[in-house]
Amino acid sequence: MVHSTPALGGRCNKHPQLSKQDLSPSRASLIELMQEVNFGRIENLLIRDCDPVLNPKPRVVREHKFGGENGPRPERDHNDFKLKGQIIELFEFFDELGNGIIEAIEVKHGLPFRVIFADPAD
Repeated sequence: MVHSTPALGGRCNKHPQLSKQDLSPSRASLIELMQEVNFGRIENLLIRDCDPVLNPKPRVVREHKFGGENGPRPERDHNDFKLKGQIIELFEFFDELGNGIIEAIEVKHGLPFRVIFADPAD
């Protein structure tokens, strides 16, 4: 079942040029957290009414690469930018999930790479 949220209004597929300012505050904050992590995982993320719950903050596991990028993404401090496909796809996944817990979002280069989740019990 696909849920629609006020944050995106179910427009992900119709408007691939969404920007950060089109998002709910919790979705924009999740993008900032992923950009802060850059490489690593966000674990045990609660999704309520299709939006991430960031209070309390989910567990963050960072990767440290010797000789590599370890700081936050430079986009972290930008107020607005066009959303990349991976972010739109992540939020479409949240819209389909509706409510649940994401075991982990793997983050690479500040973008969601894959999501690990358990199917809800019947």
